[in-house]
Amino acid sequence: MVATKDGDQADKLDEIRAREEEDLAQILAQRYKLPYINLSQIPMDLDAMKLLPEDLARKSNIVVFQGTGRKIKVGIKTPNLNETKERIKDLENKGFTVSTYMVSENSLERAWSRYSEIQKYEATSRGSFDISEEEIDQIISQNKGLDELKKDLLEIIGAKEKRKVSEILEVVLAGAILNGASDIHIEPQEDQARLRWRVDGVLHDFISFDLATHEKVLTRIKLLSGMKLNIKNQAQDGRFSIKFKETEIEIRSSIIPEPTGESIVMRILNPQSISVPVEELGIEPHLLKILNKEIEKPHGMVLTTGPTGSGKTTALYAFLKRVYTPEVKIITLEDPVEYHVAGIVQTQINEKGGYTFAAGLRAILRQDPDIIMVGEIRDSETAKTAVNAALTGHLVLSTLHTNNAAGVIPRLLDLGVEPNILPPALNIAMAQRLVRKLCESCKVSREATEEEKETIKKFVQSIPASFPEHPDVSSIKLYKSPGCPACKGIGYKGRIGIFEAILMDEAMSKLISQKPGEAEVMKVAREQGMLNMQQDGILKVLRGVTDLEELGRVVEL
Repeated sequence: MVATKDGDQADKLDEIRAREEEDLAQILAQRYKLPYINLSQIPMDLDAMKLLPEDLARKSNIVVFQGTGRKIKVGIKTPNLNETKERIKDLENKGFTVSTYMVSENSLERAWSRYSEIQKYEATSRGSFDISEEEIDQIISQNKGLDELKKDLLEIIGAKEKRKVSEILEVVLAGAILNGASDIHIEPQEDQARLRWRVDGVLHDFISFDLATHEKVLTRIKLLSGMKLNIKNQAQDGRFSIKFKETEIEIRSSIIPEPTGESIVMRILNPQSISVPVEELGIEPHLLKILNKEIEKPHGMVLTTGPTGSGKTTALYAFLKRVYTPEVKIITLEDPVEYHVAGIVQTQINEKGGYTFAAGLRAILRQDPDIIMVGEIRDSETAKTAVNAALTGHLVLSTLHTNNAAGVIPRLLDLGVEPNILPPALNIAMAQRLVRKLCESCKVSREATEEEKETIKKFVQSIPASFPEHPDVSSIKLYKSPGCPACKGIGYKGRIGIFEAILMDEAMSKLISQKPGEAEVMKVAREQGMLNMQQDGILKVLRGVTDLEELGRVVEL
């Protein structure tokens, strides 16, 4: 009992001494007119601490405890020590804005003890963080099926001996690339983490694993992506890249906090995914002929519209490749630059630095471009500047967020574009969606049900009379893909676009002066003999490119 009482008394004495130290630091802070802080009560920024080596920090009685960009916060024991003054001056000479706080000796000791964690993280980063290109290439060349990849991954996770977390990432990344995934989702739940891939726009469950492994994978991804390890209650973004077969693939990482942990999404930006010629986008021949004519004009606007993930970026890059020659200068304004294209000047939005879409577009116009691609028209200033650029001898390619092609005109008018200058500026507006294609390896024909026949006839009969193709619906045959090794049992492999467009003709020009709504634009557009997305999709169903179930998932039937 006596030992316990002595231990309690010792703990109380330590508490009193610590309190006295903090009180003294507060008094000194008032004397030197500096803010006071207790470092034991705030999270330490390990990345900021790395600005000063441990031996130098101890010698100078200083610690860098937080940092945001070029702004840092330092704790000091006294402002009178020459070494302390020199360290602060060195940091300022390196371009940092330094905010100085008075701290106690106890605070400094607690902060310095965190250097051991930095050393551990750096050693991990230098040692086992390199993702082996050879391993990824080997997995891809073996062309393993989903079941084999699951087995490999579960074996690595469940191995009794300590296996490198990078092995898990190698299998996950290689498997995702092999299966054409665009995104990898790793989501912590109550007792397990779930791994899913987005393939052809649809999420598929892959495996679940323990939360301890999730935490290790999370740390690896943070380090690879240049994120801060000690921040767990804020969203973070980063990136890294991997190479295989001479191709560099960029991985964009996003982490957000949720009640059960931190959720990870990795977007795979494979350059091969945008190497699609205009002819292979899925644009039907009648519209393709018109579109080629419009994008080959020396000036005007070509707009694509649709929700996120509808293939707008791929379409714009296909247009750029079609019009690119060494004789023209093409400049892009993107947020962010997702794919790098040779021969084209690509610039990236930086909101914090003032390089917005509007400011960037103004700057681009001073660079003597022939063709401009603006990633997205979001605001009034960008819309007006883009329209004026189209009127002054530039071809402008861009995107809008509207549900259909008819929504482009009301949207631009809402953004403040004058009705009298829109007709001569706008060449064509196109809306699109992506549907999954039936697997060619296991596709078989089948008889349509009565309900399916009625749906198909309804849309075929609504095709404009002037459109060159009117399929025979007296005998309707549809297709299905039950699944095979080639499509990993899914039944679909790859995606193709469905499209609709409106042209700027005389009737549309007259309508714009009346500031029309979507319904009015759609009514006039029907007279142009163009298909809408549903009609375009139905033609692809009849050709066996996709099926009604997939088309109904993407557009309303």
